[in-house]
Amino acid sequence: MSKRREFLKSAGAVGTVGLLAGCLGGDEGDGTTDGESSPSESGGSGGTTDESTSAMTEEQTEGGEMYIDGTLNFIMSPSEPQEQMMNQYAPVRDYLSEEIGVETELRYGNNYSAVMSALGSGTADVAEMGPFAAALGVRAENVNIVLQRKGYGSYTYVSTLTTTADSDIESTEDLSGKTIAFADRLSASGALFPLFMLSQAGVEIGELPQSDVGADFTAQFAGGHDQALAAVENGQADVAGVGQFITLNDNRELSEGLKYVETYEGIPRAPICVSPELPQDQQDAVTQALLDAPESMYQGADGEADTDDDLWFSAVREASQETYQPVIDVANDLGIDIGFLEG
Repeated sequence: MSKRREFLKSAGAVGTVGLLAGCLGGDEGDGTTDGESSPSESGGSGGTTDESTSAMTEEQTEGGEMYIDGTLNFIMSPSEPQEQMMNQYAPVRDYLSEEIGVETELRYGNNYSAVMSALGSGTADVAEMGPFAAALGVRAENVNIVLQRKGYGSYTYVSTLTTTADSDIESTEDLSGKTIAFADRLSASGALFPLFMLSQAGVEIGELPQSDVGADFTAQFAGGHDQALAAVENGQADVAGVGQFITLNDNRELSEGLKYVETYEGIPRAPICVSPELPQDQQDAVTQALLDAPESMYQGADGEADTDDDLWFSAVREASQETYQPVIDVANDLGIDIGFLEG
């Protein structure tokens, strides 16, 4: 209860109702997240079941609509299906509401750009994001990186170029002239590192991820890791550039019917970020609450360990922009302007 009193006290004369006003508006930010969030990096449970509050539309994102004063808005990036993430993040919502003493609501981003924008405008307070989107957000002064997540025993993860097991594609060099589905333009494992693998193999990537002008293949941006992989499984694309997490079965093995063309290991796992518009003491309160979270917060809506709605991550540690410098370095190697979304 002491943390609750300290957090509420920081509101001063504004009072509890107005505590987080201005942090919840209508800019969505990472509408759907990549994040490098994955099952291994994303998840969530909704605060309400009404569509108008459980998901932010792009119209709401761009219009600046204000949400309820005194609510901590937690946005999930679209790395997995919305319903699945809402179930995964339900205990996060409940824990933060209890620990901080302010009602927490979950929202699902339409894309990474929307999530970034929401944090920058103060219409969202906290977000789980992918590494590349977070790095861009820091550059644009829209994002404060505060935590890094640990999943499957590691603080790093893997990006893949994945196709069907019966495909005649054997190497990355074979991808010239093919159709490649990516998760999101701002996804590290679902765009940035797949593009890096292509470039290293001598496949021309043109102006991607900004534009596919000059690329030696057809690029599709599916809006999420699951959608990109589905495009390959449905025959709409030859290869998917996605995080490894989406290609694995319940036993953490490659799902039947798939094969890797190439993989890239060692990407720093997805961060949790806060809005720069949130007062520093409140940023600190949210950060510390998540650092102190009990094991039950990671166990999903059913409250049981080792079930389908568990969060993909099992711990967090403090982090900063420096933690994600390897992501920025790869973007620079590709000649990608880290500030390309600033305008």
